[in-house]
Amino acid sequence: MTEPGLPSPIGLIAGGGQFPLLFAEAARARGRRVVAVAHVNETLPELEQQADVTCWVKLGQLGRIIKYFRQEGVGETVFAGTITKTRIFHDVLPDFKGLTLWNKIDIRLDDAILRAVAQTLEEEGIRVIASTCYLDHLFFPQGLLSRKKPSTAQMEDIRFGWSIARAVGRLDIGQCVVVRDRSVLAVEAIEGTDAAIRRGGELAGSGAVVVKLKKPDQDFRFDLPATGEKTIATLAAVKGAVLAVEAGQSLLFDRAAMVRAADRAGIVVIGLCEDDQGTLHS
Repeated sequence: MTEPGLPSPIGLIAGGGQFPLLFAEAARARGRRVVAVAHVNETLPELEQQADVTCWVKLGQLGRIIKYFRQEGVGETVFAGTITKTRIFHDVLPDFKGLTLWNKIDIRLDDAILRAVAQTLEEEGIRVIASTCYLDHLFFPQGLLSRKKPSTAQMEDIRFGWSIARAVGRLDIGQCVVVRDRSVLAVEAIEGTDAAIRRGGELAGSGAVVVKLKKPDQDFRFDLPATGEKTIATLAAVKGAVLAVEAGQSLLFDRAAMVRAADRAGIVVIGLCEDDQGTLHS
């Protein structure tokens, strides 16, 4: 239970990357006591300095998370950060609660797994809320971010890739596609965005166009699309040309550094919105 006088606790189930650190910093600035769950071999150790308390777990230890949150008086939590999805095949150490849940999931797609975990937490009295609740300023903006503008041919590729990415997202497979000359070179699956960019970019040789969208039924409580300076570095390494992202529906980290890197590499970075008629607007 929370002691009288202490800030209201909020749980943070952290994956990798800087998102958990940013969330912890923002939550504490709002007067929240951050009770973090960090995943071994995923979460940055710096989280221990940003959170008030931290418990390290291995992937699948759901029962331990619930017990820890109860001890700390946590009634609501967020998911933030990435989990290397291929680890579900070789690096999971589930406790009884985690194993029971895993065996109940028929289709082990991204959102199906996360929704099942969220449902279990809520059945235990721990509400799962949107990870962006204190970080609205991190949403990818609409418009051109880079100095370089997309060519007519690149805009055709963006529109083509957009329709493919939307269809792939509807199947809960991934959020990103790589295209060139209206041909699909790579579709993101369990390997993640960077690996898909490398694969598609190598096939393109140069000039790859990357399109990243939220899934049509995206649950904003977890697994939001995200890009940053690392995305540009990956795209530059394969001589890619364009990064097009759905504005307002995706997270952008290190905006200034990302734009500088894109301008150095001559990469187009643009945020787009789709209207009800399917037309894209920058």
